[in-house]
Amino acid sequence: MENFTSEHKGKVAVVHSNVEKLDSTNAPELKSLFIHLNKGSNNKLVLDMSSTKYCDSSGLSAILIANRLCKDTNGSFSISNVQANVFKLIQIAQLDKVLDIHDDLDAAVAKLKE
Repeated sequence: MENFTSEHKGKVAVVHSNVEKLDSTNAPELKSLFIHLNKGSNNKLVLDMSSTKYCDSSGLSAILIANRLCKDTNGSFSISNVQANVFKLIQIAQLDKVLDIHDDLDAAVAKLKE
């Protein structure tokens, strides 16, 4: 299974994190996928983190790159299904004020379709 997969729901690109740990071993791959999608005119992205139980600073960096790419192209970026441990890290880094976080994927996609 691939570490990260993507699908389109209308004009929203959904990236599924299929890794238990989002860290320096796979974060560059996630960054590359975000850049590839953004260059392909996808500026509405959702990252589904339902499988990810751990995230380190390099994982957060990949998430912030997606957020910046979308903002720079007048788009939107959301995260869904954030696990408790990952959410704690996001709060510690005070990124819960910066990132658009949703409890489930459908809510995140619906928000971006507005």
